[in-house]
Amino acid sequence: MISQSTTNHPVSSEQRQTILVVDDEVIIRTAISEYLRDCGYKAASVDEAVLVLQQAEITVHIVLSDVEMPGARDGFVLAQRVREHQPTLQVILAGSAARATKAAGELCNSGPMLAKPYDPQIVLDQIKRLLATKPTK
Repeated sequence: MISQSTTNHPVSSEQRQTILVVDDEVIIRTAISEYLRDCGYKAASVDEAVLVLQQAEITVHIVLSDVEMPGARDGFVLAQRVREHQPTLQVILAGSAARATKAAGELCNSGPMLAKPYDPQIVLDQIKRLLATKPTK
């Protein structure tokens, strides 16, 4: 589901970016998505992120994904798929697994992952940094 910003504050056009939030923990996914909406972003919280990434009508600017998720599609699989099919799309991996740091650095242009539980301001700062440095076509 994609929601518009819920704030009454004016939002600049560069903040109207869509952030795809992928986390199997509903409370965490909902909290960070609401925070991003309050900051003026559109946040898409979905269980099947790969399907959203394939939909032409939704433009995703950054993927924020948990690393450790149940099933065959964890954050690394998602990041690898993004890297293969949409190499300019920025990915932020988050989690607490020490083994993830090297793999996250290889799969994400931004380097190592963010720690969980999320510090919302750190997430926001990372998103702003990635959007500011994203190469233009």
